[in-house]
Formats: sequence, structure tokens, C-alpha cells
Amino acid sequence: MMLVDSHCHLDFDEFSGELDEVVARANAAGVGVMVTICTRLTALDTVLAISERYPSVWCAVGVHPHNVAEQGVPTVERLVEIASHPRVVGIGETGLDYFYDRSPREQQKESFRVHIEAARRTGLPFIVHTRDAEEDTAAVLTEAMADGPVPGLLHCFSASAHLAEIAVKLGMYVSLSGILTFRTAETIRDAVRDVVPVDRLLVETDAPFLAPVPKRGKRNEPALVRHTAAAAAQLKGMSEEAFAKASTDNFFRIFSKVARPAAA
Repeated sequence: MMLVDSHCHLDFDEFSGELDEVVARANAAGVGVMVTICTRLTALDTVLAISERYPSVWCAVGVHPHNVAEQGVPTVERLVEIASHPRVVGIGETGLDYFYDRSPREQQKESFRVHIEAARRTGLPFIVHTRDAEEDTAAVLTEAMADGPVPGLLHCFSASAHLAEIAVKLGMYVSLSGILTFRTAETIRDAVRDVVPVDRLLVETDAPFLAPVPKRGKRNEPALVRHTAAAAAQLKGMSEEAFAKASTDNFFRIFSKVARPAAA
């Protein structure tokens, strides 16, 4: 049974000096592919080096909405150029965060649109972070898709059923994190059970954050994605093996640049 961690941050300090062990534990737990996400272009070299070092690790390129004020809005051309690297398989993470408001909202929206256009030009999926910004997130996505579909996913889904429904109608995927296992996440579980079809679901850790129950409060890592997958399988009335196959197939459908391991 193979699983994929579609979103983690292996370049973060929490994994410093321990990456060999972290990746080995993931592989031993059946996590055959991980995507480590760039949140600022100044960290790009480190992110690329990690993806080049481990055959099971790939990466995405982008500027997190938290970091747009510090990093500036990237150009479409720059993102497209970086995306030509053989280990870069996604654009982002991008999106809108009005909870922390660390970057001006208009600047966040401009950067969001740039990332979507880079995804359109490269054919790689864009990866969306959204928090307390559902209305504007839906508006930007709907506007962008008016020019034709672009592959994309809502990462670390913690939004409403309404946004999930919009994303699905736009042809997007939804990625589930450890939040799905939290006691207080009933509305999220309702949305996953009732709105998002199985053929649009992925799983992730967002490591080192959001460790799932029963590891909540500890440092998260890719090996723990199995707990989120088990919770999702239960919600969907599936065996863990069937959900693992479905979510893994979904991953390779949207992240079409990733080479599927021979064992999978």
C-alpha cells in the first residue's frame, strides 16, 4: 500500500540534520513520494537540493502569501523558468491569508494570479493556501478559470463546504492534512464526506506542522500521513488500502510530471 505526502516542508529548520532519517521513515511507512514546497524564492536552492538528493522527493516553486511583502511578487517568467527544472512538479504554494495579514491583501492577490498564470503556461498544478479569505480565493479562482481550466488544488483543506464545492466544479483537487483528525474539525469532515468526491482527494502532512491524532502536538513528518489517510478512508466508507490507491492515483493524475515509482 503506497501513500503520497503531497505537501511538506523538508527545508524547514525542524528537520535540520535529520533528513536522511525522516525520508527513510517515510519510505518504510509506505510513503513512496513526497513533495517539498518552496515558500520563498530565497530558499529555492535548498529546496531543489533536497529534491535532487532523495529519489522519492520532488518539489514545488512559489512564494507563500505570508512572504510576498518580504520577497516581492515573482514574475510569471521567473516561475516558468524555474519550473523547467526536472524535479519541480508544482507551482506554489500561493493563495491568500487574511488571518495573519503578513502581506498586503492586494499584493497577495497579485501574486496569486501570477502563480496561476505560471501554472497555465507550464501545465503544472498550482497549490493554494487559503485562510480567512474564502470569498476572495473563490473570486480569484473563478476569474482565472474563465480563460480555461488550469490544474490546481486546495492544500491543507480547512475551509467551508462551499469553497470545496467551488473548487470541485472548477476541476480542482482537495488535499487533506492532519486537521481532518482533530476533534474540533467536524465541519471539515462533513465537507470531505459530503462534497468532495474520492477522485479529487489527496493527503498531505504540511510537516513539520499539524501532526495528526494520535501524534497531535508533536513535530509532524511525512511518515505520519497514514493517520490522515486512515481518517479519510473511514469518512468515505472505504478500506485504507482502497483509499490509499485512489488518493495515490489522484496525485499522479494532477502531478503528471512526477515519475510513478516502479513498485507502485
